[in-house]
Amino acid sequence: MQVEGQERPNLTDAASDILARICVQTRDEVARRMAGLPLRELKARLRDIEERPRGFGNALKLKTAEREVGLIAEVKKASPSAGLIRPQFDAAAIAREYEQAGAACLSVLTEGPNFQGHVADLQAARAATSLPALRKDFMLEPWQIYESRLIGADCILLIMAAIDDDRAADLLGLARLVDLDVLVEVHDETELHRALALETTLIGINNRNLRTLRTDIATTLELAPQVPPDRIVVAESGITSRADVLRLAEAGASCFLVGESLLRQPDAGAAARALLGPI
Repeated sequence: MQVEGQERPNLTDAASDILARICVQTRDEVARRMAGLPLRELKARLRDIEERPRGFGNALKLKTAEREVGLIAEVKKASPSAGLIRPQFDAAAIAREYEQAGAACLSVLTEGPNFQGHVADLQAARAATSLPALRKDFMLEPWQIYESRLIGADCILLIMAAIDDDRAADLLGLARLVDLDVLVEVHDETELHRALALETTLIGINNRNLRTLRTDIATTLELAPQVPPDRIVVAESGITSRADVLRLAEAGASCFLVGESLLRQPDAGAAARALLGPI
């Protein structure tokens, strides 16, 4: 498994100009951070970490087994499609609201230029709760996987539109090596088949079209029935109500990654609570 090289995988044909731009920015930022923390030193720091990951996948499996909504509640300040979402942003406070509401897991944006995120947001949110946390970022290079473990992530996101199959398999294998769970994200049928070829349980279906940034939950309605029952389907984006949750659950989704619709409400915890219940 070649996981430590610095080659740049090509984007798939499904990738948009926006995604391509973000990936270029991400690689430049990773190169800058690597200059300050070389891979050898990063690996050495990992040896001093005693705390084990909290079990992101297990938390979702438990909810699925109980036929309850597995809510991955998102902590983010802004996005390219929505602009500034939460002007008064306190990652720790938002995370506590989500935990008190009954969320199964957190998703925390750490990408800076487009989402105004930071690794400190993940650390603050995770420290404020007992919930496992997904690092929501653009994972392109092996160095990022080690960094994710160092900053306390319990799970990483692999976006199939941003990486080729070999890089996806390499990053997935490396994540397992450092005990991180992996959510593999797709947004069309081609990407779904690519993802299903990987040895991963968590399949995220993004209802946002990466070419146009338009959102349509019909994406999950179309793709979720094609996912084998031994995988867990996570519906992402465009989920605004309990009715949306129930409709997507009928198609096969058992977990739901929701951010913007919660964060635009004065009480994000109450908004999260309104999505929960049996499915």
